[in-house]
Amino acid sequence: MAEAEQGFYVYGIVPADVETEPHARGVGDPPGEVTTIRHGDVAALVSAVATDASLGRPEDLAAHAALLDGAAAAAPVLPIKFGAVLTSADHVTDDLLATHHDEFAAALRELEGKAEYIVRGRYRHEAILKEILAENAELDGLRDDIRDKPEDATRNERIALGEGITNAIAAKRDADTETVRRVLDGLGYMTVVREPTHDEDAVHVACLAETEQEAELEEALGRLVSEWEGRVELRLLGPLAAYDFVVSKAVE
Repeated sequence: MAEAEQGFYVYGIVPADVETEPHARGVGDPPGEVTTIRHGDVAALVSAVATDASLGRPEDLAAHAALLDGAAAAAPVLPIKFGAVLTSADHVTDDLLATHHDEFAAALRELEGKAEYIVRGRYRHEAILKEILAENAELDGLRDDIRDKPEDATRNERIALGEGITNAIAAKRDADTETVRRVLDGLGYMTVVREPTHDEDAVHVACLAETEQEAELEEALGRLVSEWEGRVELRLLGPLAAYDFVVSKAVE
């Protein structure tokens, strides 16, 4: 690749003493080798890309996230928004690292020893439906009224039933999300509620936690797993880069 056609894709900011793994690869086709560009106490995780490269394939999005999450497991990292490309190493140094050096260094100190974890839960369909109908006589009666009747003849009733169940799930999601937040707040973690990605999502909460306290987090959530057994499938994802807490917009 000619130098005039080469730019640097920027993944995130890390402490200057971070070393990249020899096998680390990022975006592009073929995937670019990930290296660091350092300035003072901070460094940028970068890989060479063609300045006219079309970035946005699912593989690129996955590579961006995988690189940052892998880094977050070993060191504090400030994620940069996907798609950030600077045209030269000097621009990375001067326009990004030097300009925002103190801001980056302070944020990295705040993240030292911490990472993001995601608590995800999804209702078991039959269990949550049974629970809703047991608590709502009107919906239960409506379901009985339309059972074994032609769809065309009960279209409005079926729409009403579906809307009622959807609203009931949303209310339960709010309550169960608050339960998880109370657990995480009790551990002293910052939390962010994420939007549901599925109609039967029960919980989707990000938290910023000490990586050394991961076992404590798992234990606390384990109690909820037991309490919600058969009702909610609960998972803990992480450690991840702190996307919900410190994504930098220094490169737009």
